[in-house]
Amino acid sequence: MDAMLGLTRTLLLGILTSALLLPPALACGPGRGIGKRRHPKKLTPLAYKQFIPNVAEKTLGASGRYEGKITRNSERFKELTPNYNSDIIFKDEENTAADRLMTQRCKDKLNALAISVMNQWPGVKLRVTEGWDEDGHHSEESLHYEGRAVDITTSDRERSKYGMLARLAVEAGFDWVHYESKAHIHCSVKAENSVAAKSGGCFPGNASVSLEGGGTKAVRDLRLGDRVLAADEEGKLVYSDFLTFLDKQEDEKKVFYAIQTAEHKQGIRLTAAHLLFVPQSPANGSRSLKSVFASDVRPGDQVFLADPETMALKVVTVEEVHQEEDVGAYAPVTAHGTLVINGVLASCYAVIEEHHWAHMAFTPLRFAFKLFSYLSPKDYYNPSPTYLQGEGIHWYPRFLYRLGTWILDKDSLHPLGMSARSS
Repeated sequence: MDAMLGLTRTLLLGILTSALLLPPALACGPGRGIGKRRHPKKLTPLAYKQFIPNVAEKTLGASGRYEGKITRNSERFKELTPNYNSDIIFKDEENTAADRLMTQRCKDKLNALAISVMNQWPGVKLRVTEGWDEDGHHSEESLHYEGRAVDITTSDRERSKYGMLARLAVEAGFDWVHYESKAHIHCSVKAENSVAAKSGGCFPGNASVSLEGGGTKAVRDLRLGDRVLAADEEGKLVYSDFLTFLDKQEDEKKVFYAIQTAEHKQGIRLTAAHLLFVPQSPANGSRSLKSVFASDVRPGDQVFLADPETMALKVVTVEEVHQEEDVGAYAPVTAHGTLVINGVLASCYAVIEEHHWAHMAFTPLRFAFKLFSYLSPKDYYNPSPTYLQGEGIHWYPRFLYRLGTWILDKDSLHPLGMSARSS
């Protein structure tokens, strides 16, 4: 009997492994399917004075708040890195190489833009007229003082190209792009230590979940066998099995979006690219769930509060959104792909905006846990230290993210992506 069970387990694991290595779970969504070429995206030049996104530069939805001027003698000077890309022309009128100094995020976006410029206009290079400013030439609290902003043109200084240059900068991933002047385009990025540079999908370790049978538990203390309050596909509250952590960073300092309502001042805290549920059509009172990135939630939007006693959801209005730092970040996943955190209904997923696609993509992982619980119930409920996710990102979401960047359109993924050191 044991031999038969072992053979069955081996065969099923073989089938499961093969299934995990095939990408149809994501291919069924929008974007290019397997073996299909993606049609080139039609790019529209920015209009003079237009900026993208359409919010102020130093706000959450763009490049974030000013964090203070960096000088050569300051501790933060080590945040700047020189850019010696030969495909970029640096004006460097001060003759100090200051224009070459920038944050790593700014450097990455600038290098990506340089390639796009050469592809768009053969023989033309990207030109940087202003980078890091150490001489006070810009307005107060300019992001140039932090190496997070650049002013750019094309090497031929052909102004008719600048609208398209701005569009290419948006496509390259700059967090804010402004067709600021007829003489240049202004681009900026979020701070390296901000939520933008450490995005993904996590909750702080002290966030609480409601347990079946009553009581609450901190996210960091979740274990196999716990059943937590969640919601099904129809938006009805249910208790769902906790499976594992998609990410666990016990000592990592992160910045969380704190979303509060008048009815629930404690609110929910989660990272920028994590998904939260809002009503599909708030005006008509619909309870249909729509997933949005936490970074897109604004005061006046609506979220769902859950009542464990009545097992009912209530639509409430967001009163305040701000950022808070904390140490420790956890991304639990349940069998239903949802969970109630601090009383607010959220998705277990991040980075890709459509919760339904993400839940489908994680079907093999849920199947694997169900299989192990059936074949080895003792090992499932009394796992070895390596059974649950250890420190860092689970291999499966890493695999899906890499696959998703190939299959899905860029607009389907959170613009901040998922760095190797984050959730």
